[in-house]
Amino acid sequence: MAAEKRVRFKNAWLPWVLIAPQMAVILVFFFWPAAQALHYSLLQQDAFGTSVEYVGLENFRRLIDDESYLQSFKTTAVFSTLVAVVGMTVALTLAVMADRVVRGARFYRTLLIWPYAVAPALAGVLWLFMFAPSIGIVSFWLRQAGYDWNHLLDSGDAMTLIVMAAVWKQVSYNFLFFLAGLQSIPKSLIEAAAIDGAGPWRRFWTVQFPLLTPTSFFLLVINIVYAFFDTFAIVDAATHGGPGKDTAILVYRVYYDGFKALDLGGSAAQSVVLMVIVVALTVIQFRYVEKRVNY
Repeated sequence: MAAEKRVRFKNAWLPWVLIAPQMAVILVFFFWPAAQALHYSLLQQDAFGTSVEYVGLENFRRLIDDESYLQSFKTTAVFSTLVAVVGMTVALTLAVMADRVVRGARFYRTLLIWPYAVAPALAGVLWLFMFAPSIGIVSFWLRQAGYDWNHLLDSGDAMTLIVMAAVWKQVSYNFLFFLAGLQSIPKSLIEAAAIDGAGPWRRFWTVQFPLLTPTSFFLLVINIVYAFFDTFAIVDAATHGGPGKDTAILVYRVYYDGFKALDLGGSAAQSVVLMVIVVALTVIQFRYVEKRVNY
């Protein structure tokens, strides 16, 4: 058995110096804001900070009694599930197709990764214009087909719009990892399965997909975190949380209650709850789901 290779430093302080920049970034942009959010969640203050009162857990009790906030949990669960499942499915399909292309493969792959360069707010506006009830080209085609699309009045249409925009924005990221995973699979395994008489579909499910489970698990975690945090701009640009509050996911509620309703303590409490949920989901996935991953 080969001996484990370890890096040995001549000075005990050198490893700390090397990780110091990354630790500084984590402390400044994660731990410090998280500590501030926890602090403000225990306070009640006006919009200008002139009146500050310590209220303990009162902000959290108000959230529990708020039916519209509890409804945001259901909206977020539906939205994040759809974004993760649909986004990964579409990306895996595109990666399998791109992996089989021989001529012009680099051109097709370049086109498929372009959406990732688009800002989330721009992606929301782009899909909003395409599906605008009065001037949208896609909504016009839907009316011609007999479906009256109106995301301003129909909550189902609104949810569909932000899911499609969020999936389109993230599909390039998923595609890159799935394509890299497919290309790392030894061709000898696929050729051996083909010699044994397995068709393309059977080769994918019995050889390629099991070997992609580490990549799939990683992308599952990334997509859930993406749906919880990075889709705020899409929701704000496309639906503003409407109609009503039917597309007001948790991260949008944090912004709305803090910057529009000016409930700073309640907004801070919501951000703490959101942070705890994401950390808990990530821990559960790594602790339990990872045990079923085939390496």
